Amino acid sequence: MSQNAISRQKRSYLLRTPSVKFFQDLFQNYELLLFVLPAVLVVFIFNYLPMYGIQIAFKDFTPANGINGSPWVGLKHFARFFSLYNCFPIIYNTLALSLYSLALNFPTPIILALILNQIRKERFKRLIQTVTYMPHFISTVVIAGMLLVFLSPETGMYGQLCQLIGIKPQNILGDSSQFRSIYVLSDIWQHTGWNSIIYLAALSSIDLNLYEAAAIDGANKWKRMIHIDIPSIVPTAVILLILSAGNILNVGFDKVYLLQNSLNLSTSEVLTTYVYKIGIQSAQYSFSAAVNLFNTIVNFVVLVIVNKISSSFSETSLW
Repeated sequence: MSQNAISRQKRSYLLRTPSVKFFQDLFQNYELLLFVLPAVLVVFIFNYLPMYGIQIAFKDFTPANGINGSPWVGLKHFARFFSLYNCFPIIYNTLALSLYSLALNFPTPIILALILNQIRKERFKRLIQTVTYMPHFISTVVIAGMLLVFLSPETGMYGQLCQLIGIKPQNILGDSSQFRSIYVLSDIWQHTGWNSIIYLAALSSIDLNLYEAAAIDGANKWKRMIHIDIPSIVPTAVILLILSAGNILNVGFDKVYLLQNSLNLSTSEVLTTYVYKIGIQSAQYSFSAAVNLFNTIVNFVVLVIVNKISSSFSETSLW
């Protein structure tokens, strides 16, 4: 074999190596990479660079000394949190509210999407979609204000209605046993329509020939929904369930804090509000960072476990 043939063979081999092919693909698709670059920079700057501050959870941080100048204390703040009398009640409140919200908020968008998919009158369908999507764009602060006004036992719609029919109105927002239901039901009203969009997109991708074949076989709407619609959105639902499980302790801070008062504090105090109070209001930065880091670790572990279970029983998983 000639020297030129050997050199050409080596060149072709090098061009087939994964690293060379990777850089060739980058060069050929540089326009797409430029479109992605701003999003990557935003995520890196606002999500990864702040991770440098995680170390204050293991230090006695003071702004005067800075992060590097503060003394290292190890797991002191974690031990302090678990030794508090209200540690496990706060964790229980967080889990109870999160699981309650997941149990009701997860299936309702699926049910709404299945119902909307069965509506054949486009004008009526668009009307229902518009009405159910609109609450999503209302600010959480406004939603909390509406609840405070409507549920007021004296001047609110609830209080006026009770007085009209001769019933003494109760202070619902001051009843700790009612807090979770108020939070979850208002969340369903606000976000169910918006969350159903992704399921409607999955349903719109179903091959219409499947419906025609099912109709020829005598399947009614109920059977078509069970045997065609639901199996088609199961992969999407599983992915969203895994992502929701990864936020099991991240109960929305805004609404909980705005609806919280001294009467319902026994059930409304969750990890996010506790971290805010000790971190911002009490300036215990290291302690609040330790509690929040514990929250993040638990969420990550749950995410990995749920993803592993999903990949074991089905072909759908995040990785």
